[in-house]
Amino acid sequence: MTQQGAALQGYNNELVKCIEDLCMQKEELTKQIQQAEEEKNKLQHEIQVLNEELERVCENLAQKVASRNELDKILAETEAAYMKILDSSRTLLNVLKKEVGNLKHTPELKTN
Repeated sequence: MTQQGAALQGYNNELVKCIEDLCMQKEELTKQIQQAEEEKNKLQHEIQVLNEELERVCENLAQKVASRNELDKILAETEAAYMKILDSSRTLLNVLKKEVGNLKHTPELKTN
């Protein structure tokens, strides 16, 4: 019976060792899970911050594009008006030159 008791004691020691190894593996895995959860939470927070920043940048960009479009419209209208002024000035100059030319061909008024 002593031999059976020794064998049982050996099995028991091995079983306790296996249980201790499993507990250590569980603790290590628990630490890894906690680290992974912390990393996940950190990344989710960074994503949220970046999404908020992206939203602000997009809003700012939209405002700037709208302002630029308004400036483009104003510039186009101003350039069109300026071209009309140039055309009118050219027409006025041509008329004035023609009138001056006509004056050269008309007899001068004589004073008594």
